[in-house]
Amino acid sequence: MKVPKKKPKKLIDEKDVRLDGRGLNELRPIKIEIGVLDNADGSAYIEQGKNKILAGVYGPKEAHPKHLSIPDRARLRCRYHMAPFSVDERKSPVPSRRERELSKVIRQALEPAVFVEYYPRTSIDIFIEILQADGGTRCAAITVASLALADAGIPMRSLVAACAAGKIDGRLVLDLMDTEDKEGEADVPLAWMPNSNAITLLQMDGSLTIEEFEQAVNMAMEGCKKIHELQKETLKAKYVAVKEEVEE
Repeated sequence: MKVPKKKPKKLIDEKDVRLDGRGLNELRPIKIEIGVLDNADGSAYIEQGKNKILAGVYGPKEAHPKHLSIPDRARLRCRYHMAPFSVDERKSPVPSRRERELSKVIRQALEPAVFVEYYPRTSIDIFIEILQADGGTRCAAITVASLALADAGIPMRSLVAACAAGKIDGRLVLDLMDTEDKEGEADVPLAWMPNSNAITLLQMDGSLTIEEFEQAVNMAMEGCKKIHELQKETLKAKYVAVKEEVEE
């Protein structure tokens, strides 16, 4: 028999330290790799805290079935899926309503960044597999899927970085982990395109005052900027290495 987890009494201690040792405005440790799947046109992998997420991109390719093709642009399709072993209690492998909703949300966050008009009557497929979930998977999925699109060589206006801010124990914090997400008072996921300074995703779950909401958005934006720097470093590191190999 599985013993239920005890709810922590305090998510932030008297020294403003969270359960995982972070400060209020600190991101979880992030590790990113690109080009991890040989059979995909583009791929990327991210670890953000205990989250482990893999993204693969296929296309642009001829749309099937053909009646779903769009005459003047590509159709961007996204599948967000949580592996049965990604959470504490085994999840059904059948796509849930939440997974279908997040697939749509992630697609809408990424689509403004892609030059879909370059590839009429085609489809670009994004597959996101959550191998281990620990809160904030939609934001981490957007971040890693953006890199997979870039790795596939698909023309983009900008990378898309995503991060969430929220409220726990009456305080605003950055990048909520699973316990904070479940036990906290609010969560504000945000996705951002740096080149045009455009927000492509903004949601809120919970309750905040107008002032708290504005502060949470600004905090999430700062998190996105830090994540975008990591995205750029990851891309540069790969293609500098490729260039050196070619020159040798």
